[in-house]
Order: sequence, then structure tokens, then C-alpha cells
Amino acid sequence: MGIRKLGYVGLNVTDVDAWVTLFERTLSVGITPVTIGTKEVALAELDEFKYRLALHPSAQDSLREVGWIVDSPRELDRVTERLTDAGFAVREGSADETELRGATQMRWFTDHFGYRVELAVGEAKVRTSPARSADARTGVTGLGHLVLAGPKLDELRELYECVLEFRLTDYRAPGLYFLRCNASHHSIALARADTPSIHHIEIEHDTIDDVGRAHDRAQAGGVPISISLGRHMNDKAISFYIRNPSGFHLEIGCGGIEVGDGWIPHDFGTSDVWGHRHADANPFASPAS
Repeated sequence: MGIRKLGYVGLNVTDVDAWVTLFERTLSVGITPVTIGTKEVALAELDEFKYRLALHPSAQDSLREVGWIVDSPRELDRVTERLTDAGFAVREGSADETELRGATQMRWFTDHFGYRVELAVGEAKVRTSPARSADARTGVTGLGHLVLAGPKLDELRELYECVLEFRLTDYRAPGLYFLRCNASHHSIALARADTPSIHHIEIEHDTIDDVGRAHDRAQAGGVPISISLGRHMNDKAISFYIRNPSGFHLEIGCGGIEVGDGWIPHDFGTSDVWGHRHADANPFASPAS
């Protein structure tokens, strides 16, 4: 009950065209431009629903909002009450915002990192299958998870675990935590950093062959591969990472495990089974205390 899954992410981006090129050429993902009020927004079509990533033209690159799907209006009221009791000011989304998300109802608040967190009821299914180029295979299947970093880690953990009722899956002491709201290993991970930032967003693929084909297209297109192909120790996903036009990572992955109610949270120790070599310094190699 309550929050069911990660629904969408909105980004402020300085170069929409570069993002569109990245999605179309590397991931074979269609982009739909829509006009809301006087502004045009580019929507990335990761599955059959309206969108999972929204690209808002901006003078700076930043995370605009994180949207979580809530089971029902009754659950939205219950989660809202929990947030209000915890001291958060919860506001109603505007009609334009709710329409853009494909939701029937939407509320939002600001988290300890300063990010807008949205709670939406309903998802608009606008096609029978994802829009893909004619030569595309199964490829992208949806939005997997995101990783946020910032200075108020303890407060943000309390928000997600104690107020929003996420469950801790595993962690690396002393500053990296993986949290779930459904059977997927994690929908969000939280890390400690000096300033708020988004480390990466993961784009789910159907098979290792789909990941491999994306890897080939990235190399052929000169897309910077920021973390090499590898398998994570904790969720067992096979993936590689690319540096997107806004400067953070996109993880291109498949095969993450699911966990049940009997799962015991633990420190998983080593980051990877194999691979995942970083082109730049790995901020999570030794999480800051």
C-alpha cells in the first residue's frame, strides 16, 4: 500500500537537442514534444505510458522533480497526513502539472536535499507499445531507479523509511543506502555528499543483448562511457553508464533481482562482482562518514 513505484523524473536541461539525440541514437527511444501553457517539454517514451523522463528547457541543469506513483486517492490522503505530521508542507499540483504527468491527482513537497518530490495517483497509458525505431529490438522497458546524494542523509533516510514507508534493502557503511517500495531491489539509493546532486538514473532494458547493443551504439556514436560494463554485487544487475548532456550518469542495465519480505538488510561490502571501471574518481568507493 502507499507508494507503489517510481513513476517519472523531471529534469531541467540546458541542451534538449543533445538529450534527444542521445535517446534516439543510443537507446532507440522516441521523444515527444508537448506544450504546457507557454512552455515546450520533451517527453522520453520508455514504455507504453505517457512518459518516464521529462526534459524542461532551462538555463541550468538540475533535477526538477521525482514522481512516485501512489495506489489510490485514499492512500494519497494517508501518506499526506504522515508527511504533514512529520512537518512537511504538502501542496496540490496545478491542473497543468497533473495533466502533464498523466495523473488524476498529484501533490508535492520539498525534501531535505531541496528537491521537489511528487505523489501521483494514476498513470496515462497512451500507446499499446513503446515507440521504437523500425530496427529496434525489445530494448528499453522502463525507468528503473535513481541515486541522490546530499549533506542531510540521515534526515532523508528518515523521510523515506519512517514517513514514506520504504524498506531498506542493503547498504555500504557509512554513507550509501538502497531502498525499495516494491519487489525490485531498489527504486532509490541515497548517499552522503557535500552538496545535493543526482548521481544517476537507471534505464531498464529487457536482456543483456539489449544492453550490449546499446553499448555498441554508444561507442559508435562517441557517447562518453563513464563506467564500463559490469555486474553489481548487491542487485546483480549487468550495466554500463554513460555521461549525459547534463553531466550526471545514465545507467543502462538489466537483470536486477527482486527481494521478498524475508530479506535481511546487510552491508554488501564489495561494489561489483566484475567490471564497472570508472573513467573518473568513484565518489562511492569509500562513502564519506
